[in-house]
Amino acid sequence: MVGDLDDELRARRHGGSGHRSVPHTADAQVQAWGPTREACLAEAVLGMIECFAEVSGVRPTAVERVRLAPGSDEDLLVGLLDEFVFRLEVTGRIPVDVEVETAEEDDGGLDVRSAVAELDQVEIIGAVPKGISWQGLHIGPDPYGWSCTAIVDV
Repeated sequence: MVGDLDDELRARRHGGSGHRSVPHTADAQVQAWGPTREACLAEAVLGMIECFAEVSGVRPTAVERVRLAPGSDEDLLVGLLDEFVFRLEVTGRIPVDVEVETAEEDDGGLDVRSAVAELDQVEIIGAVPKGISWQGLHIGPDPYGWSCTAIVDV
């Protein structure tokens, strides 16, 4: 069956990226993976968005850039997810696609590009995130690349 853990493992062995949401008491847990740290981080953003909005088939209206300062992998994961929660609240824009790269300065920071749409153009299917919890947070290399887990406060 599509979505089984066996499917995930097969995809990961071939360098695939992905994400899923797991029920969590009064919140949502996002699990993401990818062959690189940057791919894993991008999938974490998409996983967070899919916890509350249906964005497939939505056409982006703009491209936005974010520069995250250097930090630990955990700081970068929380900072990235919090940045999109903040932008959602302030601008009413939601990412429909995300690309993450290590900053050209190679200082440990991240350059992020996101194709965004207006929030009123997407179908809301759950509670909008309010923040990211440090509890249960994980990001790091694994046998197939990188993986991360974050709890999204709703």
